[in-house]
Amino acid sequence: MNDTRTPPPVFYDATLRDGAQALGITFSPAGKLRLAHLLDEFGVPYLEGGFAGSNERDMQFFRDVAREKFSQVKIAAFGTTRRAGARTEDDEFVQALLRAETPVTTIFGKCWKLHVREVLRTTLSENLDMVAETVSFLKAHGREVVFDAEHFFDGFKDDPDYALSVLRRAREAGASALVLCDTNGGSLPHKVFAAVSAVREALAGSDGRMVGWSNGRTVGLSDHQTIRPSDHQTAEQNGDAVLLGIHAHNDSGLAVANSVEAFRAGARMVQGCVNGYGERAGNANLTTLIPTLQLKLGAAAVPPEKLATLRTLSRAVDDLANQRPDPRAPYVGDAAFSHKAGTHVSGVRRNPATFEHVPPESVGNERHVVLSELSGASNVLYRLKQAGSGAADVSKEDVKKIVSELKAREAEGYTFESADASFRILVRKALSEHKPFFVLDGFRVIVEKRGGGQPCLSEATVKIRVGDHAEITAAESVNGPVDALDKALRKALAAFYPEIAKIVLTDFRVRILDPNEATGATTRVLIESTDGEKRWGTVGVSPNIIEAAWQALLDSVEYKLLEG
Repeated sequence: MNDTRTPPPVFYDATLRDGAQALGITFSPAGKLRLAHLLDEFGVPYLEGGFAGSNERDMQFFRDVAREKFSQVKIAAFGTTRRAGARTEDDEFVQALLRAETPVTTIFGKCWKLHVREVLRTTLSENLDMVAETVSFLKAHGREVVFDAEHFFDGFKDDPDYALSVLRRAREAGASALVLCDTNGGSLPHKVFAAVSAVREALAGSDGRMVGWSNGRTVGLSDHQTIRPSDHQTAEQNGDAVLLGIHAHNDSGLAVANSVEAFRAGARMVQGCVNGYGERAGNANLTTLIPTLQLKLGAAAVPPEKLATLRTLSRAVDDLANQRPDPRAPYVGDAAFSHKAGTHVSGVRRNPATFEHVPPESVGNERHVVLSELSGASNVLYRLKQAGSGAADVSKEDVKKIVSELKAREAEGYTFESADASFRILVRKALSEHKPFFVLDGFRVIVEKRGGGQPCLSEATVKIRVGDHAEITAAESVNGPVDALDKALRKALAAFYPEIAKIVLTDFRVRILDPNEATGATTRVLIESTDGEKRWGTVGVSPNIIEAAWQALLDSVEYKLLEG
């Protein structure tokens, strides 16, 4: 009896090629190698390393990566079919694919008659020969060939017979995978499902074996079916049943949805980029696709313990590309499992499934409860528990005091979503438990510019008292008045609390709360600090930006002294 389960997805990462074409995305040579190892450790079987022959940096990567050892990932060099009118063996881009010396070559060819005529400026027949001859040439040189059918869905809509003839020629020439590309990113999910289904039916082999399947079954994946990582095969191992694939762009915001529908219809190779990097609006986001297929459809391509490192992978790739992580990214973003409304928090405390579609830890994330003007007792109790403050010991009256103080501060413009340290201090003050470590008698900040070509020099003087001892110190900075104030404060406190020398400010953000007031607007300052072991956030609000910064600095220092 044949196994009727759907084979699992074969993920193909294009971050170093298609992802690197995104606005503002670049990778260093060392960063490219690191990304390759990260994907290998995670369990992605294919990595597209760059466009062979288009630039020297990509060719250098192919030389560098050839010296690396991987557990499973196979490196692919990306390129194009031979040019119209040229001999395949003489084409410079085809030769560049050979010089890359990668085990896999991925070439794109035209499926849309509009592109054949207007971009390639050749005949429909010649385009078919370009595809077949290039695939055959690369196969003859020992390469596994993945064929990207560029603009397939637009071409299929325009002329299904011609688009299918391109796929047939690529398959007959020896391509291991036929990848249907929504290059313009304008297709709709139900149209993608229908097109992929039609392709599978049209390209059934004479022996009944279907493109994209190892057993000839045409059924889609139902919710009760489960696919194991052990079922995984690469395109090359799939034998006569050529893999069908999907490569979706996100111009309509549907790249992930289109990829899911393509998979349900039979596309097995799923291409995309980590964090959704890519040309224009980006590519299908693998950090969304992988858990969606695995946790929602049971299509497990990586072991659960690897899936639990997904957020770490996402953050590491953002770091390599020097990008700020998207807080609202599904599954891996800071806000993905954040709860703000009191009723939501109350439900999550009783049963996380009430407002969470998957357990946060399954993708390496964690639950966050946000404090705001929408907060109720549940939010406060949860955050106190997270902070290790013994929420069970806090009375209902104490919770009311905290909520009242919290909402009063929010009305003034404070926000504690990224200011856990300020929240801890607010709680202690609301419960009359806070004892200041020092008293401010005053501070003064002077900003001076000594000529048009000279930098501004900021000078801050701080006067504090610790018990019966008074201290007056001054500090200068060319990095602005807040930096000068920070230096002067720490200098004044150093003799009393030497541990504050470990504090480093890692982020400083300013938000104008009422821009219609122009220069008289209220300002919110958020500061992130670290002592090398842990990080904490603080907030200050005032019409005077220096005073707002002082409030955040004060909370940062007091939190460090409070926590030890």
